[in-house]
Amino acid sequence: MDDHVRLSDQPIESREAEAFVGDPACGAIATFVGVTRDTFEDKTVAKLSYEAYGPMALKEMRRLCELARERWDVKKCAILHRTGEVPIGGASVVIAVSAPHRKDALEACAWLIDELKATVPIWKKESYVDGDAPPQWKQNDRDWAPPPRRTTTNHTR
Repeated sequence: MDDHVRLSDQPIESREAEAFVGDPACGAIATFVGVTRDTFEDKTVAKLSYEAYGPMALKEMRRLCELARERWDVKKCAILHRTGEVPIGGASVVIAVSAPHRKDALEACAWLIDELKATVPIWKKESYVDGDAPPQWKQNDRDWAPPPRRTTTNHTR
């Protein structure tokens, strides 16, 4: 398999994704790193928190890599996404794509982040400094609802 997808509650690094997608047949690696910024709509951000429906998120991330490979001449894809708290300046998402030529790598990478934000069941909550505003769950581009609150830890298969 030429894809690497991972959810982690630990810091993520672009080096991991770039090392995975590197290939001697490819002349381009395009990388996107999404980081926590310090302000949003004039409010001071303290941190971001992410929750994911893990199995479905990983399945969808793999599907997006497959679709990117169908649309562009892409050799390998890597998508890493944080869960839990991400401080200011911390990486929330890393996407890396390798291709023989830069145009395919750049277009596939841009498409992957747009589709990830729209279709993967990962939810973001912004927390603000000093009561600028109450914490807010942010919706994905295609209206994923915030994750349901668990009332029990007993899961059956």
